[in-house]
Amino acid sequence: MAALPNPISGATTSPGGNLTILQALILGIVEGVTEFLPVSSTGHLLLAQRALGIERSEAADAYAICIQAGAIVAVLALYRQRIVQILRGVAGQDVAGRKLLVHLVIAFVPAVVLGLLFEKKIDEVLFGLWPVVAAWAMGGVAILVLRGRGGSRGLTDIDPRTALLIGLAQCLALWPGTSRSLATILGGLMLGLSMPAAVEFSFLLGLETLGAATAYKALKHGPEMLHAYGVAPILLGFVAAAVAAFVSVKWLVGWLQSHGMEVFAFWRLGLAVVVAALLAAGVLSAA
Repeated sequence: MAALPNPISGATTSPGGNLTILQALILGIVEGVTEFLPVSSTGHLLLAQRALGIERSEAADAYAICIQAGAIVAVLALYRQRIVQILRGVAGQDVAGRKLLVHLVIAFVPAVVLGLLFEKKIDEVLFGLWPVVAAWAMGGVAILVLRGRGGSRGLTDIDPRTALLIGLAQCLALWPGTSRSLATILGGLMLGLSMPAAVEFSFLLGLETLGAATAYKALKHGPEMLHAYGVAPILLGFVAAAVAAFVSVKWLVGWLQSHGMEVFAFWRLGLAVVVAALLAAGVLSAA
């Protein structure tokens, strides 16, 4: 079957799909750029989908989650030495690597438990632009209120209690718009971690959390996503997310070495004001 023109962008979709190549590219870039920045990739993807005229559906929600796999691959590449250390720990060849893995698992558990318990309620109540706007605003205020926090504790100074508390902080990101990286980085800083340690632990924890969420959505709604969109837009979104995330994460790590997080607070607050105005004017659909 020949590719079909899309009435919104004029780009072409894969056979049988209703997601254009241009839309897939845009969504992949948005996902990759925002996934590990403290601005909420979920919130930005929901906004991008509405702006592109993509209606909410199980397939659309699954697509937004599954293209996270591209961002995961990018972080695996950037932190490959740490991943090797963890694997050596699993093999009993690196005590520090095994200790780090245990702490990552401890931090991972709270979000899994709460996510499974409240998945349906979160989808029903919080997956809309108004809740996202509220989360953007609250996260921006939190950055400004908590700026300057942090200590000198490194990655090897993390203990089970610290890991658990960071994991509980990550649960805040079950509210779309909050940002998983924001919650975990701020949580780490408030517990006395240095900025580099908080960022690295956040990213490594993200590999677990995002990987589990991606696998869960792919298994649960993968057939619907494939039927709705076809293979090509999914692969394009994955590749675009991987490239964008690689660039974004390298930039973020460099930025935070000499700057604070205030720029993300202003971005979140400004975006919240603009989107709220567009919603109030009826330009964007809140659903």
